[in-house]
Amino acid sequence: MPRDEDLAGERRPRSGQLAGKTGLLPRQEIRKLVHRHVLRATEDIRESQFQPASLDLRLGSKAFRVRASFLPGRNKTVEQQLNELQFDVVNLDDGAVLERGCVYVVELIEHLHLPEIIAAVANPKSSTGRLDIFTRLIADRSEIFDNVPGGYEGRLYAEVSPRSFSIKARRGSRLNQIRFRRRNSQHDEHAFSVLSDRELRELHGRTMLVDGNLNVRHGLVLRVELGGIGEDKLVGYRAQRHTDVIDVDRVGGYQVEDFWELVRARPDGRLILDPNEFYILASKEKLHIPPGYAAEMIPIAPEMGEFRVHYAGFFDPGFGYTAEGLPGSRGVLEVRSHEVPFILEDGQMVGRLAYERMAEEPDGLYGRIGTSNYQGQELKLSKHFA
Repeated sequence: MPRDEDLAGERRPRSGQLAGKTGLLPRQEIRKLVHRHVLRATEDIRESQFQPASLDLRLGSKAFRVRASFLPGRNKTVEQQLNELQFDVVNLDDGAVLERGCVYVVELIEHLHLPEIIAAVANPKSSTGRLDIFTRLIADRSEIFDNVPGGYEGRLYAEVSPRSFSIKARRGSRLNQIRFRRRNSQHDEHAFSVLSDRELRELHGRTMLVDGNLNVRHGLVLRVELGGIGEDKLVGYRAQRHTDVIDVDRVGGYQVEDFWELVRARPDGRLILDPNEFYILASKEKLHIPPGYAAEMIPIAPEMGEFRVHYAGFFDPGFGYTAEGLPGSRGVLEVRSHEVPFILEDGQMVGRLAYERMAEEPDGLYGRIGTSNYQGQELKLSKHFA
């Protein structure tokens, strides 16, 4: 892969060179973005970073600990904003602890040189969300998080704020991922075209999206499983308040009981969410995302309950696929209540899945590449736990 210093004189690729069907770009098209110098990095991009419909982003060498989250606004770069703030610098080259409750801004190894027809959007990786690490992408001169407009040229940064556990991270750690949408001139900069309820019903008729009956309401409705999963009737996990540090690059190295309290089903099928506590729950539905589509979790409207569901709400093409063609993976829900205790009941609606068309099918589906950690999941914590 080309290095940053080799690209200094490169011109922005013309839009015509990257033209094609509109929609979310698959991994083979993301590779083309690298070869065309649209997606750049200060060191080689690794094959393991390519997911079916996204690319894993890597932390750089320095984390700036700041007093509060911020956006640079339309007239400033992130660097200019940082220069106006007081901060401590944490060196990540040999690994360092990012403390729970603190906010850090980290320049990423990857950066962009987008043509006008391609915009980008980011979200935390599944493992990041399941550790309750609040992570958002920041671009220069941006007024919103996690979105990069077509034509953008510049650096990328991650805001990282561990909420439940202090974490150890290092240069190269991967906490969030970026997706690319090819659009035409009629598409709004930050909007994306989702399937209507009618289109979802038609798609479900061709290939099952959920086990059981399809329930749609401006997207595929997801309901929470509180009746109990498995013989032990487990419904979820609640994060403990005082734990050791979690190394985000250590897979399978931690015991569940050292970090989580088990939550089991109650006879009344209810769960009372305590304010500001973090829970891992699961959907009643088992899902399948067909090869030509991706899906994104849309949290329910605030008027339906004072809680937040799913920080890492992206589902790759192929998620939940089984050899029998039946949906086979539950959606794992990252849940936090706000301000007041809130009662969840078994089968209560907690979110919606918005389905989006891919520009073409990926050349590797979720579950068939080596980095798929959650295929066939029931109620599963992040990959860090044995």
